[in-house]
Amino acid sequence: MNNPNKTDPADGVPHRSFVEDYLPALLAQASNLISGEFHKVARHNGFSVSEWRVLASLAGSEAISIGQLAQTTVMKQPTVTRVLDRMTQRGHVERLAHGSDRRITLVRITLAGEQAVGQLMELAREHEQRVLEPFGLESAEALKNTLRRMIELHRNLPGGENDDGESEEEGDLA
Repeated sequence: MNNPNKTDPADGVPHRSFVEDYLPALLAQASNLISGEFHKVARHNGFSVSEWRVLASLAGSEAISIGQLAQTTVMKQPTVTRVLDRMTQRGHVERLAHGSDRRITLVRITLAGEQAVGQLMELAREHEQRVLEPFGLESAEALKNTLRRMIELHRNLPGGENDDGESEEEGDLA
């Protein structure tokens, strides 16, 4: 990582490698580290990382399409479908027909799913607070607002696939 001994003689600013100063790399590293911390908690509480992502994404919200859920959970749609199959059997989620488009399947969390994930969401909020505490409430909220805006601006842009048509690997989302 950053070598504090390597400074630019012209301005005295520490030299950083490309990935140490490249936003996507920094976001990916931060997400991987912070999510990894919480994924241990999720597994300890009996949830796979995929189950946690799905339940957390559905909790407190209206039914959404499986495609939207895949985007929100940063998982491939076939993976989401397999996770939903398991979770439906456990009674944590249910599938619904779309009101006007039979090609779309909606999914929503059940009361049992809300109850199952409730305590874990409290633990997630505590984890988030510990992560953000060193930066202060104002900076933490500014960071979240910036990230929300980035997501909004880039959500529907082409991407997520390499030039050779291969999908990117699933990302880490706490």
